[in-house]
Order: sequence, then structure tokens, then C-alpha cells
Amino acid sequence: MILSPLLCLVLAFLAPLINAQAIVYDAIHNATSLVGTWSSGSRAVSTGPGFANPANQTFNYPTNTGISYSFTGDGFYEIARYRFNGNGSNPTCIIGVIGWVHGTYDLLANGSIVMTPFGDGYQQVQNPCAAVSNFIENYNLTELYQSWRIFQDPVDGFKLHLFQFDGAPLAPQFQLSSTPVMLPTQPLRNVTPPNSGTTQLNKRSNGEGHRWTTSIWMVAGVVVIALGSLAV
Repeated sequence: MILSPLLCLVLAFLAPLINAQAIVYDAIHNATSLVGTWSSGSRAVSTGPGFANPANQTFNYPTNTGISYSFTGDGFYEIARYRFNGNGSNPTCIIGVIGWVHGTYDLLANGSIVMTPFGDGYQQVQNPCAAVSNFIENYNLTELYQSWRIFQDPVDGFKLHLFQFDGAPLAPQFQLSSTPVMLPTQPLRNVTPPNSGTTQLNKRSNGEGHRWTTSIWMVAGVVVIALGSLAV
């Protein structure tokens, strides 16, 4: 088991949150409800039936990269992501990743969000320089966001800012719809349930992969989530 990623996550997350105070939900920082569908950049990426087909693990590729998050008022979420990751040592080896996941979310008292997947999420990875250049794998990781804010942009309207577990910001997202555009809020494909306390991220094309262990602590009233990796 690789412990260093787990320890790094714990240390990075504890420092800013041990003395965290409850978020103030006011018109300055949260100008509207989190409920709805949000999208970054050109708004080419959106959750819902136009992006992913979970039954056969395929995607309808958008015209541009981006991210999209949707939230319901009764605790369900959906995420659509399409991005390219550069390679500084070999600029021609650009990795494309497109992924979809959904499940339930909880708003914590300190302003954090914990998103827990149903277990049927997946992503497609394309790497022209890898031994296996194109494969589908399950994606079912519990995600923790340190905080969130919604501002009123004078040109583009409501703008959502999400901050990851270490405080790093995601690309700002603009509200596409105040009514969430989502696939049904239930498991949509048959998958082998992960073992208790773990989530699985397994490649479909060649059988190789890792099982990611998820450790959860409660520190000063804050949920801390860390990941380790076990080769399989």
C-alpha cells in the first residue's frame, strides 16, 4: 500500500480546516442556490443525457473541453468532465480524459461538500504514447470540496466557484439552468459493488488497474478523506 499520498492529503487538508468556521450564506458569497446545472468556459460540457450513456459506457464528445456540475435540492449530484493533460517532457503525448459520475452530496457545517458516488461512474482515457492508448475504466471516488461560493457576474450571471480538498480552485462555472439537467438519480449500470471502505478504479481494456482505499476521519468536526493505492 502506498501511504505517502494518503499522508500528504491528510496534512494538506488539516491545516486550513482544523479552525474552520461555519460558512456565511449571504447575498455576497452565495447569491443564489447551488441547485441547478453549471458549466465552465464555453459551456460546451453539460451533465445530462447529451453527455454520457452509462448503459454502454460511451460518451457524446463535446466540441470543447470543460467541466459541468449539477445539484438537486434533495441531495443528488452529477459531474461531467472533458479535459486534456499535457506532458512537459513530450508535448506530443497529450492525454485526453472524459468522465462521468453521479451520486449523493452532503453540505457540511464548515461549508465543505462531500460527494459520494453511486458506483456506476466511468471515464475514458486516451494516451497516444501508452502501451494501451484507449481504455475505459470505472471511476468511483468520493470527492471532498473544501468550500464553494456563488457570485453574481455582471455579464454572465451567476458564477459558481468550487475549491478542492486542498483549496485549489476549479474553473469557474456559469449557471446553465436553475433546474438541474441530469440523468436519473439512481445507479444506471450493473457494476460489482466495491468492498466496504474502498472505491475501485479498474481498467477495462487490459485488466490492469489499482484499488483505491478511501480513509475517512472526523477532525474538529470536519470530514477528512484520503486515498491510498493498492496494485492489483
